[in-house]
Amino acid sequence: MIQTKSLDLFAGVPVADYATALKWYERLLGSSPTFFPNATEAVWELAEHRYLYIVQQPKNAGHAMHTLFVGDLDSLAAQIADRGLDPAKRETYSNGVSKITYRDTDGNEIGFGGVQR
Repeated sequence: MIQTKSLDLFAGVPVADYATALKWYERLLGSSPTFFPNATEAVWELAEHRYLYIVQQPKNAGHAMHTLFVGDLDSLAAQIADRGLDPAKRETYSNGVSKITYRDTDGNEIGFGGVQR
């Protein structure tokens, strides 16, 4: 177990086609990247010191699985739907937590979890 009072996160998603993935993640996340470290990488700061990035790595594309927990899952799902993306899967667990999973064009899974209201 990590014993620290502060925790930074830098989670990566390898993609095959950077330009296509960039557009898809902008729609999913609802914004342009926070910064571009280089010509084949884009980074979004999701919360203070917590980042999600895409990077062109065709050999590794399609194997990422990340879940982000949010305060208002229903609202976020509606916002993403308004941007034209539909979830690949919806699940509700016995403890009342729900998860909505989206898959990019490479098959990488980005899930959002929370308590649905």
